Amino acid sequence: MLSKKSQYALKALSYLVEKQQEGPILISEISEKKKIPLKFLENILLELKKAEILDSKKGKGGGYFLNVNPEDISLARVIRLLNGPIAMLPCVSLNFYENCLNCNENHCALHDVLIEVRDATLAILEKKTLIELKD
Repeated sequence: MLSKKSQYALKALSYLVEKQQEGPILISEISEKKKIPLKFLENILLELKKAEILDSKKGKGGGYFLNVNPEDISLARVIRLLNGPIAMLPCVSLNFYENCLNCNENHCALHDVLIEVRDATLAILEKKTLIELKD
């Protein structure tokens, strides 16, 4: 399931894509327009800045702005950054693999099905970029 944190991040990023030509956008404007709690949004935007997806400018005319071309950031990258694994079980995750307790992956029908689910989900999320979130 997509966490609130990831949902809010994608909403904020979609707003920044929309407003990209206007320069830095105040966090309070993003919060108000996208109905995201301000304190929660501050933490999300800091994480996106650490990941170099966003940058910020202080002072008059300051705010947050995209640090990369929105066509170069996949939805999968943002979701992994804020939500963690995309796979539904740790034993089928590509980036966060863990062996499931009391399970033999070679003889687990659920494992095989969830690999198909993961691959289908990734096929979409890796192909879709921030530019496609623009309203």
